[in-house]
Amino acid sequence: MSMDAIVAGPDEDDIGEALEAAGADVARVTGVLSRPTLEEAGVLEAELYVLTDVSEATTIPIVCDLNDEIRTVVYARETIPDFIKGQLDLAVDPQLMDAAVVADELTS
Repeated sequence: MSMDAIVAGPDEDDIGEALEAAGADVARVTGVLSRPTLEEAGVLEAELYVLTDVSEATTIPIVCDLNDEIRTVVYARETIPDFIKGQLDLAVDPQLMDAAVVADELTS
């Protein structure tokens, strides 16, 4: 059974490719991350939301509001703002953990 995932932001560390390699169906969202954009990407049905741009951290509460069951992950080098940490399931620095390892953990 495949998982629906959304990767939001630039994917310089290839987490989207790693998730696909692990069997996930990945929708990619770049540019302005608005509620309508996230809804179009399938956030209502998705099981996983991976944010790669900490400057767009305000999308985490929006995603959680739209989908109670979704797991939220930040895969970025920058520090996550404190106000987001309570709604975040996982934060990983790509310099510390390879995308393939993270993808395997998230999809298993």
